[in-house]
Amino acid sequence: MRSETTTAPATVPDLNWPLMNNNIVRADLDAVIEYLQQDNPILTQSKNVRAFEEEWSKWLGVKYSVFVNSGASANLITMAALREIAGPGEVIVPTLTWVSDISSVLQNGFKPVFVDINPRTLGMDNEQVIAKLTPQTKAVFITHVLGYNALSQLLLDELKKRNILLIEDVCESHGATFKGRRLGSLGHVSNFSFYYAHHLSTIEGGMVCTNDPQWHETIRMFRSHGMTREVTSDAVKQSYKDKFPDLNPDFIFAFPAYNVRSTELNAIIGRSQLPRLDANNKLRTHNLQIFLENLDPAKYRTDFDTEGSSNYAFTLVLKNPDLALRDRVEKTLRQARVEFRRGTAGGGNQLRQPYARKWVGEREFEKYPHVDHVHFHGWYIGNYPDLDPARIPGLCALLNSL
Repeated sequence: MRSETTTAPATVPDLNWPLMNNNIVRADLDAVIEYLQQDNPILTQSKNVRAFEEEWSKWLGVKYSVFVNSGASANLITMAALREIAGPGEVIVPTLTWVSDISSVLQNGFKPVFVDINPRTLGMDNEQVIAKLTPQTKAVFITHVLGYNALSQLLLDELKKRNILLIEDVCESHGATFKGRRLGSLGHVSNFSFYYAHHLSTIEGGMVCTNDPQWHETIRMFRSHGMTREVTSDAVKQSYKDKFPDLNPDFIFAFPAYNVRSTELNAIIGRSQLPRLDANNKLRTHNLQIFLENLDPAKYRTDFDTEGSSNYAFTLVLKNPDLALRDRVEKTLRQARVEFRRGTAGGGNQLRQPYARKWVGEREFEKYPHVDHVHFHGWYIGNYPDLDPARIPGLCALLNSL
């Protein structure tokens, strides 16, 4: 691999740059405290969970949302519902994503079909997705990585023509858009994560969103043990009562499901954060523009497709493979106390992970060179609302000096 002759600067500034900062603010904590000060507050899933679901649906532009305890749980019950509604088959998945996207596919008995990434979006190469569609394809499970839109009109049109479901993982891309529509409102189903580091945080939490009433009711049951009392439709409840008259209507379990409910406290934090989400996203988008404009395009990729993006992190990817430069970047960032994650989303090429090698083979990862480049030569760095934009050029100057 090519090696640079530039060396790390003799004096490295102390930038003290965490991966995330102040993402749950005083107002969020005060909202929880105010709720807890009442006598005998309900802490398990109740009115605040339902209100958060309704407010999130309105913000996203969908009919239904179901609040769960993590984005990974959102993935899990989405794949469980797909298995129940569509039956077994293949699901096309990314090579660059969080582990739960792929593990949820495996855990529900689907065959994962992998594609490489588009280096400008870090999402699945849409042309490769289309090339791998078969009569066995039940869904395309796309991840919008680190705030970038991974969809094209070509892919949307092809999936519609073939009647194949699109499932969007928007865990890292709250507020990002495609042609003016928020990501998560274009697929048949979408998943969000409210982990601490994401655009909106409930500490831990996630959401499953859809416009399909059958999916909505199925997801609600899978969230809570498969219980039919969780559905909102009286007709669906009655149908189970009529079919199983020997059972207590409060305890009819339609599916062998899970308990992935969240709590009132998590929902209160989410409701507190949601009104300022759009304003925070604008700050993050502005920060990313400053970062990419100040990076040296001879050393780093600066041509990411930022149209409609909403990025909670700065994407730093070497333009060319160079292990020596990579090591200097990491050494310098550590010295400057700049927190980072190599491999970007989920630690890089998922097919190099032990769990995946067991399923797809020891050398399958070699077939996907674009994600492998990011695996070894890509990072993300924190981008949060209270980051002073004036600091960003200094970080870029440090990186450019290497």
